[in-house]
Amino acid sequence: MPAIQLENVAKHWGDSRALDGITFSAEPGSFVVLLGPSGCGKSTTLRLIAGLDTPTAGTIRIGERDVTRLPPAQRGLSMVFQSYALFPHLSVAENIVFGLRVRKVRDRDARLARVAALLGLEPLLARKPSQLSGGQQQRVALGRALIAEAPVCLMDEPLSNLDAQLRGEMRREIRALQQRLGITMVYVTHDQTEAMTMADRVVLLRNGRIEQVGSPDELYTRPATAFTARFIGAPPMNLLELGGDVLTGVRPEDLALVRAGDARLRARVEAIEYLGADSLVACSAAGQALIVRVPGRAAVAAQEEVGIGWERAAEHHFEKTTGGRKA
Repeated sequence: MPAIQLENVAKHWGDSRALDGITFSAEPGSFVVLLGPSGCGKSTTLRLIAGLDTPTAGTIRIGERDVTRLPPAQRGLSMVFQSYALFPHLSVAENIVFGLRVRKVRDRDARLARVAALLGLEPLLARKPSQLSGGQQQRVALGRALIAEAPVCLMDEPLSNLDAQLRGEMRREIRALQQRLGITMVYVTHDQTEAMTMADRVVLLRNGRIEQVGSPDELYTRPATAFTARFIGAPPMNLLELGGDVLTGVRPEDLALVRAGDARLRARVEAIEYLGADSLVACSAAGQALIVRVPGRAAVAAQEEVGIGWERAAEHHFEKTTGGRKA
């Protein structure tokens, strides 16, 4: 039985439809990422699961229970917010056990000791939030969620306030912690790197609807729509108009700079980004922009005419009008 299940969930604000018929599930112990651009409905979906908002239509289940109309306190879950929401006048220890104290849970000290050891917070328990780094504050917020010992944890863009290096470290820590504890986690982000590196399943949202659900590998190697192809991948898939009513998609790493006689396209180099292990060569071909990823330093220069080739097996095809994948 799924740990979380949404069936035809909708949320309308007057004439505005924030969500329109969302259906997906999260298996016990899985890490599910809600991914999409700003305004697509991912945070609204998380708030509905948490009980912070009520759906206009549809059903939300946590385990065997229909929780659609239940208040947050009766849903058996914990949540980590983007802002951390730490009380500045309380110590780290007091912040972590705050919810347990409100509910008059008796084994607060034992739980605090376990969580502090798990997150490496023991030396920081007497400090105030203002004395902590961003990463330490994030650990405190995570500790406050974990101490509830709920089987489901919701996270709303928890790493967005951290710098790039710290985000990478926290991604690995959160994923390892989720796997070690075996909890079900639903995680909201607009950052596809977080989704690709952390998720068991990705729910990609667009304009309040689900665009595609699958593993990170499925979304990358077999995007169901042109939107998925453009959104997943850094840089994203090139979508080329080569004639007819079809868009031809090719990943940048599947393109190659080749001799003129072997070229599928003739292009001009517009810019080159050297990244060390590889380079991104930005080109224009018949008015279309495309990116070629090549190993090491690219042996071309800006404004140079180049040939571009690729294998037929690397192609993806999408309908121009609907954006749907063609067989």
